[in-house]
Amino acid sequence: MKKVFKWISVVVGSLLGLLLVTGFVLFLMGNARLNKTYDFSPSNIVIPTDDASIEFGRHRAQTLCEGCHGADLSGIENWFSGGPLGTIDSANLTSGEGGVGQEFTSDEDYVRAIRHGIDPEGKPLFMVAVVSTSNLSDKDLGAIIAYIKTVPPVDHKTHGQNFTPLAKILYVLGVLPQMPVEVVNHEIHVTAPEAGVSAEYGEYMVNTNDCHLCHGPQMNGGPFPDPTKTKISPNLTPGGELAGWSEEDFINTIRTGVTPGGHELDPEFMPWESYRNFNDDELKAIWVYLRSLPKQEQYTE
Repeated sequence: MKKVFKWISVVVGSLLGLLLVTGFVLFLMGNARLNKTYDFSPSNIVIPTDDASIEFGRHRAQTLCEGCHGADLSGIENWFSGGPLGTIDSANLTSGEGGVGQEFTSDEDYVRAIRHGIDPEGKPLFMVAVVSTSNLSDKDLGAIIAYIKTVPPVDHKTHGQNFTPLAKILYVLGVLPQMPVEVVNHEIHVTAPEAGVSAEYGEYMVNTNDCHLCHGPQMNGGPFPDPTKTKISPNLTPGGELAGWSEEDFINTIRTGVTPGGHELDPEFMPWESYRNFNDDELKAIWVYLRSLPKQEQYTE
């Protein structure tokens, strides 16, 4: 009997040792991927200085940036708090102490962060919006950068991304999503359709404002991108609830955060407080685009 227990202890010990070695190797692989450096050709985008462009950049930043970086763009601590996965602070985008304005030494540093998802050293940024902002046209991107550079400095030191060993292991195993730099289209120059109430421009607005991140590639719903939350987003195609809405219903919902049926949108899951800053033509274009989509069934796991 003693031999049996000894044999069992040897087997269990060997398995535990194998698991520890495997976990350590996966951890090292995760570290390597998170510290990999990327290099992309410079875009040479000209950053405008005129008041109209800066004002347009402010308008775009209201819907794109303030939700994650705060109304003053000084960053939010524990923007993501994933318990055993770690924490992420959103960056201070101003030129104050701790802000990227002190770290970024060229306009191209801003382009690399927003379009490619890398820091000035070429390392990956866990900035989920890059999946959308990589689609910004050169004109829109230039205007946003122009505005960010004029924002009053705020002294606020944030601490970036702090992933635990478990998160790095799950990242390598594919349980957690890839870093944005690994999945976006790294075009150097991007153009947009002419602004106006059209399905084409509505699609551009959807593609550049995180809509697919939550509502899925077909816009028929999907899992919430935060892996710590179990939430399925609604179907926005004509096969979903919006089939019974009018254009006015859609605009009023985004403006007020209340659906025609009286349901209050939770800003934690639907950033309507940022999206209400869209102007009427932008919302109408988005509505036209959504109505043009093929009817889809609601996504379910």
